[in-house]
Amino acid sequence: MSQEAYHPDLDPRTLGARLQTARKARNLTQQDAAEALGLSRPTYIAIEKGERPPQSGELVRLAELFGRSVHDLLRQRMPIRDFVPHFRAAFPDAYAGDPDLDRAVALLQDLSEHYLELEDRAGAPLPRNYPAVYDVDRLDPVEAAEQLADRERNRLGLGDGPVPHLRDLLETDVGLRIFSIDLPPRVSGLFIFTEELGGCIATRRQHPPGRRLWSLCHEYAHFLVDRYEAEVSVLRMDGRISRKERLADHFAKAFLIPASSLRRRFHDLLRTAGRVTPGSLLDLAELHGVSFEALLLRSEDLRLLPVGTWQRLKESRFHVGEARRFPGRHAEEPMLPRRYVKLAVQAYEDEELTEGELVEILHTDRQQARQWVEEVSSQTEVTQEGDTGQLDLDLGETLVSLKKAG
Repeated sequence: MSQEAYHPDLDPRTLGARLQTARKARNLTQQDAAEALGLSRPTYIAIEKGERPPQSGELVRLAELFGRSVHDLLRQRMPIRDFVPHFRAAFPDAYAGDPDLDRAVALLQDLSEHYLELEDRAGAPLPRNYPAVYDVDRLDPVEAAEQLADRERNRLGLGDGPVPHLRDLLETDVGLRIFSIDLPPRVSGLFIFTEELGGCIATRRQHPPGRRLWSLCHEYAHFLVDRYEAEVSVLRMDGRISRKERLADHFAKAFLIPASSLRRRFHDLLRTAGRVTPGSLLDLAELHGVSFEALLLRSEDLRLLPVGTWQRLKESRFHVGEARRFPGRHAEEPMLPRRYVKLAVQAYEDEELTEGELVEILHTDRQQARQWVEEVSSQTEVTQEGDTGQLDLDLGETLVSLKKAG
């Protein structure tokens, strides 16, 4: 077999850098990789330095060893700094080196890089409407969280009402990359910031919607306050909570359930019905998209309910595995943002991606990828005359440009 590079147009240094990043993410040494290929360590080092292009078969073997696809290793962009070491440093000692966490972090990086590449192809960068990092060092965490939630809601023009599509809003109006992925059992969320990718968040896909929404707000608080520190949020079993975790938890409550809104609705219930019941509070929890627990604890914080109400109800009536399930309440969260999927479909229709590459970028199979192409590139519309029809769209067609607008 010849010593030609697998892809002759790819800079060997870029490929070498990607191989090094993928190897480190799997916690493998250069000697491990060399032995897997049947090469000496100096020869493998030359591959990572870009001095010796790998043969086709060697590249396939390395992709298998590192748990990556060949397409992933052949990306033209230089790799972003490896996420895994930063999360290993941030993760509690009891969970250090968790292979499931490493895989989840590598997936978050892979998705974030794919997202950036899709934007580059489309010439449609994600707008960054980032506030300066908030300085809360001299404030009580609860006080700081309340102020921060009010300021962010005002900055984003949200008033004090519910936010039905927070994930989409934080993407389009702030510029965060948000994914819903499989995470280890006690991990609820991940956050990291890099200059190239911006703020990147993953929430635990296995959680119900209210818990995922809470985790998203929790990670958003870290973005606002501790932007340059990688964060792994762990479900705690004891009462010991750090200052920054206490702030992030309270921010989630204050942002999702503003005090003014809850007080107003609570007093409306008392005025119209004469009492507040678990049923009426369930309705309020549904309105805000949060769990019953979150709604009750927020009501206790604001002294709308006696402190300890949630604990009393939980101790007397909460049964694990017997929770009521309403239609749609536990609908699975899409892993990918809608904008990500649209950019991928657009690149495919512009013939910048093969079907195989589209399948890989969407992390799905060919049947589902084809279905998404059909759904994204067509739209069911009802005309003013009441006629229902299918609107076929060219996603890349220019409808207006700066030149034409001028």
